[in-house]
Amino acid sequence: MNEELQGTWNSSHTTFTFWGFPEIHQYRRLLFLPFAVTYLLSLAGNFLLIYVIGTCQSLQAPMYKLISGLAAVNIVVPTAIVPNMLLGFLFDWNQISLAGCLTQMFVTHFFSSLESTILLAMALDRLVAISHPLRYTEIMDTWVFVKLLVFMLVRSGAIMATLVILAGSLVFCRSNVIRHSYCDHMALVSLACDSTTKNDIMGMVVIVSFVGIDISVIVFSYVSILNVVLRAGEERWKAFHTCGTHLMVMLSFYLVGSVTFLSHNIGIAIPTDMNTFLGILYILFPATVNPIIYGVRTKEIRTAVIKMFKKRSGKVLDKNFFK
Repeated sequence: MNEELQGTWNSSHTTFTFWGFPEIHQYRRLLFLPFAVTYLLSLAGNFLLIYVIGTCQSLQAPMYKLISGLAAVNIVVPTAIVPNMLLGFLFDWNQISLAGCLTQMFVTHFFSSLESTILLAMALDRLVAISHPLRYTEIMDTWVFVKLLVFMLVRSGAIMATLVILAGSLVFCRSNVIRHSYCDHMALVSLACDSTTKNDIMGMVVIVSFVGIDISVIVFSYVSILNVVLRAGEERWKAFHTCGTHLMVMLSFYLVGSVTFLSHNIGIAIPTDMNTFLGILYILFPATVNPIIYGVRTKEIRTAVIKMFKKRSGKVLDKNFFK
């Protein structure tokens, strides 16, 4: 282990070892089951959500397309991290190359930033739907979604590519042990033995762009929505029910993420086990609860899912009856 923990000052590590949950490392195999079950549930829920929205003609409005995009992101990000982490729990396959680490970092951070932008788009979509219901279809047309897609790709791609390039240019000569279960930017940069000022600045750019700006616009949107609803009739209150669903999803994403980001950048000391758990929770919790929240609270999706299962159950009963 000493060879893994110590590097030399005249070379840079090209291979790294994950060392998440050091305090309970001897029980790491017990961690496999809860994380594996949670991951499988998140995959099942998000694939079901995408399938239902994609096949149901009544779920083709812009809001449902955004929900489908959110579900796709909630499949990609955990899949980039969790399978490798589970193999590490079972077989101690904890090593990763620098190139692999940077690739994993880019995928997770890029798609997580897309999730933030989708949540922002959902807030603006609900603002238009409630403030201008008669012009909703006119305003939220295909061209708006094309511009939104370009904005998402350019903003997330440029910022996250810069973040990863700066991390890849560092010299890692102190240690090759990443005290996390995946290649988080902050965990990798903390191993560098040269100046990380540019990396810290870029980390703050990420926080300002995807936490500060996005949350500010989301809060403004929902304050405006609430103002409209308070002056409107019962129909607007029914529409506000959907906003409550979106708010629950947003809280599950931003709350844990903000704690992990801010703890590093303002110097709050968090035990390694807790930091690792919060990092995994930030990835898995929204991906698992989002399909449940939308499936339970969104009447149109809930109705479509029930109809789909009834239809399939009917086909199975018909086949068994005619055998």
